[in-house]
Amino acid sequence: MNTLQPAVPENLPERLAGAARDLLAAAAGLDDAGLAAPSVLPGWSRAYVVAHVEGVARAISRQVEYAARGELIAFYDDGSEGRMRDIEMRAQRPVDTQLESLTDAVTQAVQALAGVAGEEWEARISYRDGTVRDGALALWRELVIHASDLGTSRTSLDWDPAFCQYLFGFLSARVPDGLALLLQPLGEQPRTLSNGAGAVARTIVVTGLLQDIAAWLAGRKPLGGLNATAAADAVDLPDLLPWPAAVAPSR
Repeated sequence: MNTLQPAVPENLPERLAGAARDLLAAAAGLDDAGLAAPSVLPGWSRAYVVAHVEGVARAISRQVEYAARGELIAFYDDGSEGRMRDIEMRAQRPVDTQLESLTDAVTQAVQALAGVAGEEWEARISYRDGTVRDGALALWRELVIHASDLGTSRTSLDWDPAFCQYLFGFLSARVPDGLALLLQPLGEQPRTLSNGAGAVARTIVVTGLLQDIAAWLAGRKPLGGLNATAAADAVDLPDLLPWPAAVAPSR
């Protein structure tokens, strides 16, 4: 099955609420030392991860608020540079302040999206020149993936199968030009991904647990082993293109 577009779950608001609970539980109990410790993301402390998720949640809330008025507003003030500046600032706060702010931001975003209905999901937002639904899916990705990035109570093996299947479609943009990935998750239906840019000259088969394949596509280290073959010969996993950017650098 070749699916380039991500499958959107029907119960997205409920999935967002569950992902929010999981993330907040993963962050709960951290002290100042724990928050300052490295996360699973190379070069990022847990404080940076928490600060980043807070920023995304506040940005999504603002996108939904403006969309309800038929207006657009930038996802981040001052683009990617403003995003990093805000992360640096938030990450310096005491643990109680940071976790309270995270809870407030995530709760507001989830509640804002829980109130969306019908055609409101298709209201335009500036994020990826998309819709409110795209913003909700972005929040879902952030909550699920970064809950495991904290390296506390959750790992990528906790990712729901529906989330993994959604990621396959969304992250097909990371497949290099001219390459197709035939994903063979154990116990699941195979799925072929390409970025849709031109003819496919080579196919690599990737076999392993569903969650491990999704983690690899998301730029995380699989917790189990993945096998890659091309024309029945063992090969290395290919280098992937960058994660699709939410905002362009300021000029």
